[in-house]
Amino acid sequence: MENKENNTGDDLWLATCPHETLSTLVQELDGLGIVEKEELHRGVLFRCDLATAYRAHLCLRTASRIQRIVAKFQAKDANELKSGLSKIVWSNWLRVHKPFQVFVTIGDGKFEAKSKNLLSEESIKKLVAEAVGNSAFDKAPPKYLPDAENAIGLVVFVREGQCTLGIDTAGRALHKRGWRTTGHPAVLKETLAASILMLAGYSGQEVLFDPMCGSGTIIIEGAYIALNKAPLIHRGKDDFGLEHLAGFDRTLWRKTGDQLRAQKKAELTFPIFASDLNPKFVEVAKAGALKARVEKYIQFSSGSFQSVPVPAKTGLLVTNLPYGERIGRGEIEQLFKSVGEHFKAHYQGWRYAFLVPDDAPYDLLKLKATQIFNLKNGAIPVKLLVGINS
Repeated sequence: MENKENNTGDDLWLATCPHETLSTLVQELDGLGIVEKEELHRGVLFRCDLATAYRAHLCLRTASRIQRIVAKFQAKDANELKSGLSKIVWSNWLRVHKPFQVFVTIGDGKFEAKSKNLLSEESIKKLVAEAVGNSAFDKAPPKYLPDAENAIGLVVFVREGQCTLGIDTAGRALHKRGWRTTGHPAVLKETLAASILMLAGYSGQEVLFDPMCGSGTIIIEGAYIALNKAPLIHRGKDDFGLEHLAGFDRTLWRKTGDQLRAQKKAELTFPIFASDLNPKFVEVAKAGALKARVEKYIQFSSGSFQSVPVPAKTGLLVTNLPYGERIGRGEIEQLFKSVGEHFKAHYQGWRYAFLVPDDAPYDLLKLKATQIFNLKNGAIPVKLLVGINS
């Protein structure tokens, strides 16, 4: 995707995510009406106007971060890198009061200075810091403070003689919605939970049930989807990196947020249910739902999967089956067998999406998944089994 000057009306952005969930991020960008985009490894490069970009920051459920692409230029050696950096009008992007950090990725490991010595990440950081320091500002330039909290992140990616420089406009990672509570030892990232629901085809047009809800991440993300509620809408003022950049349009940002709030549904079309064997986890899930402002839309209960009544005639059952430290290895086989038997016997016509680790005995569920997605829960390889109990 070719770069354009930033005064064309359509700017270049990069949304990142785990590569395993790239398809859900593309689906979301399609839903925002973004046509011009390019799939990369662990991200999507896209072009849109500022209003759509602001909307993306508040609406994207599966993106990890978003960058605004400032420049792309040839950088076969240190001199070319220095020259390219010097041409950036840094005062168009950075504010003098906000410190910045620099993050570097060398894509092919072959970026060399003319001295034939490998140019290190630290050397690239130093060149970026010098370029900002030598640029003209109304006052003293912003400070380079590598260890500062809440600093603006400049992201440099060098590969095959080309440098791409972006600014992290997310601030905190986008899985941090602002409603997470403590009290559960093994939580899913909110972005992964949203991807699971999207891969399972959930849109709010069927009953949703998580019988092993744990901290409630899947069910809360499900409520946001069903209500058409923007997942980042409750993050506080100045919580996004873009709010601290030169040229930030506060009026447009507020207007975008107001429009999204107005588009939220007042009621669910189909109910949402959640339960867990451990009553303490149910209370954790309730607290999270309350903080996320969706508690009134979710019907909570406690009890084993086998003891909780089937909540509806049909629907979608989504859950992250316990494993690892959450349950002893000797119990896993019995658990999977019992869950499969109960689901097959009592949930006729229901769709399902079970998240299981790669090395789990998921064959004991005895369910013929129509789709299997290879994902990662943190560093753990997992599979999402999707199908219907017909």
